[in-house]
Amino acid sequence: MAALTYSDAMSEALQRLRGVGFEHGTSLVNHAPMAAEALAAMGYADEVPGWVESNLRVRTYHDVPETRWTIDPTDRDDWGAALGDFSRVADWTAMFERELADDAWKEVLARWWPRLLPGMSGVLTHGVIRTAHAVRAVVGAGPDNRLQLDELAQGLGYWASRFSGHAGKATAGEDAPPIDPDPTGDEPARAARALDDLVAEYSGIYATVAQRHPIPLIHAVTGPAAVRLVIEHLPESQRQPSYLVARDVSRAMLGWFGAAPVEGTDGAEFVAPPVEEVFATAAAIGDEHAIKLAEVAVRHHTIAPDPRYAAAAHTANQGIVRFYR
Repeated sequence: MAALTYSDAMSEALQRLRGVGFEHGTSLVNHAPMAAEALAAMGYADEVPGWVESNLRVRTYHDVPETRWTIDPTDRDDWGAALGDFSRVADWTAMFERELADDAWKEVLARWWPRLLPGMSGVLTHGVIRTAHAVRAVVGAGPDNRLQLDELAQGLGYWASRFSGHAGKATAGEDAPPIDPDPTGDEPARAARALDDLVAEYSGIYATVAQRHPIPLIHAVTGPAAVRLVIEHLPESQRQPSYLVARDVSRAMLGWFGAAPVEGTDGAEFVAPPVEEVFATAAAIGDEHAIKLAEVAVRHHTIAPDPRYAAAAHTANQGIVRFYR
């Protein structure tokens, strides 16, 4: 049998995951679409069907709440009142499905991204992370991208319904320092470069701080990495605010989880296997958090090699694998 392509693997996974609830347990997030996309993007497309089936066997997802009332995207008072209300997640998803049917996906993203950005910290940034993986799936889809657009609606709908602005200064406030000018004159690349630096910084922090549990602080890395995945598809005016919010959310997480950065570390102090080997280990473990962080490590190491990426993913693998023994 021929190997699955990225697009085929994602279409099959999203078809299998249609109707699966957004959460399980005590508000634990459904990572299946995100992890499946990360596996496929890393060239593990043939592993995706089995991983999805395994995930569905071991997770008991809650039913999606029923639709209640139609959300009017043109009425700020109407949609604003529904922000952060998980009981309206089906209403939000239906609204985004309509929006994506009527307008190009980049137009919908540009319209709603600044509205949702201040609530990035909700459920540890999983709304923006699911949205980002969906964006990459849409970009990588073949001519028939209906399932991928439906997944983008799911990601945006989940983000809106779990919107939370409780991350302190998680806004593009006037007191925030501007991003340094790009020495090449490529000003649209400034925010992308700043996000790259942010992901590297928090990868180093994750790899060096003492943690009570290996999973929560992962999102201080995968959150800004998700923003980085989307940034090139946003209008230039939205890019610096996106970086600033991502930076403030990751910074807030250090306080939430009592993780004090270790001073004086540099790249030479980080030792780990090569990033491709680290990802292979994460895929073998099968944990969705390990897979997503290792994919970020490979992706960002490809952009600008830095030992902090592999060190963070290797640290996560070592911490998470004990739950699978």
